[in-house]
Amino acid sequence: MRAGGGEIRRSGQVKEVTSLSNPIVKDIRALAMKKFRDQQNAFLAEGLKLVIEALDLGWRVRTMILAKSALGNRTVEATAARVFAAGGLVLEASEKLMASIARRDNPQMVAGVFEQRWMPLGKVSPLRGDVWVALDRVRDPGNLGTIIRTVDAVGAKGVILVGDCTDPFGIETVRATMGSVFAVPVVKTTQEDFLAWRAGFAGLVAGTHLKGAVDYRSVDFEGKPVLLLMGNEQQGLPETLAAACDRLLRIPQAGRADSLNLAVATGVMLYEIRRPALTLEKDGA
Repeated sequence: MRAGGGEIRRSGQVKEVTSLSNPIVKDIRALAMKKFRDQQNAFLAEGLKLVIEALDLGWRVRTMILAKSALGNRTVEATAARVFAAGGLVLEASEKLMASIARRDNPQMVAGVFEQRWMPLGKVSPLRGDVWVALDRVRDPGNLGTIIRTVDAVGAKGVILVGDCTDPFGIETVRATMGSVFAVPVVKTTQEDFLAWRAGFAGLVAGTHLKGAVDYRSVDFEGKPVLLLMGNEQQGLPETLAAACDRLLRIPQAGRADSLNLAVATGVMLYEIRRPALTLEKDGA
């Protein structure tokens, strides 16, 4: 539904930008590169729904960019007013400029620049029934984004990135999360620090491994904290991390393929681990 004429423009809450050489636009476009995301401690996410969810979850939106065609949309303007009231900058851009910022054709009519948020490893203290996923050197942005989305979907608690992983705040990863990047805590750590933390973990650590002799469906995951440890796309779990697992599990396969895509395998495991809780939630609905 559209209101007449763009109230936020008349109120002075929105600033029009027209050129790629504008310093603010250049800084936003630079967020496509990890070194600039790290320098600015920021990242870009696209879509009105994502901006609203981020605001609702308490994330700080530094800048909201909206297309000219979005002016007059009541939901867009109400969201822009929230960003402005919280101290954020609201920019109006042409569709061509929006496409340049998003680096793709047919961009969303709204995007936001957010502060990055990391959870320290020391604050991860799983309780009974909690499930965390640890990923060793995950390389593919689509895999990481899909895993974050799946963690959100099953009600697991968060993701621990071990070693040199792809950036969870890269634009491809954020797109693949479909907004779950704002709902799922993410930790990054070294293998050494992870192993030191794991030594104090009082639950079940399970990893998938080609040498695993135990069918993942035969394990009782209920009633204890669970840490699911998944290996790199090409190499799987290294021996140092495999040795840190209480159980090495295998997902049976009947075809010629000897392994699954990392995101698919993680999803299969998470739904099995969370099956009792998901069944209870369904029954109680």
